[in-house]
Amino acid sequence: MSAVNQVQPATQRSTNVVLVGLMGSGKSSVGRTVAEGLGLEFADTDAMIVEEAHRPITEIFADEGEDGFRRRETRALESLTQRQNLMLATGGGIILRERNRQLLRQLGFVVWLTASIDTLAYRVAQNRDRPLLHTEDPKQKLLDLMTTRQGFYEDVADLTVDTTDLTLPETVHGLVESINYHFACKS
Repeated sequence: MSAVNQVQPATQRSTNVVLVGLMGSGKSSVGRTVAEGLGLEFADTDAMIVEEAHRPITEIFADEGEDGFRRRETRALESLTQRQNLMLATGGGIILRERNRQLLRQLGFVVWLTASIDTLAYRVAQNRDRPLLHTEDPKQKLLDLMTTRQGFYEDVADLTVDTTDLTLPETVHGLVESINYHFACKS
């Protein structure tokens, strides 16, 4: 099976690229590197929310709950709808709200970065800033999250990239090629 699979064509959308996927899939690190290589501005919805709230995500979850955080994600996406030439990394649960899925499709070419549960667990093992992983069994939590979210990721994705066996440079190279191809075919 190929690491890069075309899922569905994106039409009538902007020149933005949007990365979705579970925590640890590489959205931020891949997104920054791809943005630099393609001359796109990089944005991260989690960073936007932290900046706007003047506090970390863990505090937002503690004070407002997951629903409050998801409302903030919607506002962040809405603030970007008129932007162009943007590489956007999103939080892993942004696809849970129907409004967010609509906005993601509107914003641009949506790429779902995925990886095996073992790979994701390894990548996020040392990060205590992930409120949904504050549990006895983070690997099981990741599996539960994937089970709940997979259909939503599939629904919004124009392209799926499995990063399990790819290095960062390999992922970036493949994604740059796919993005260039997508926008060349679109023009």
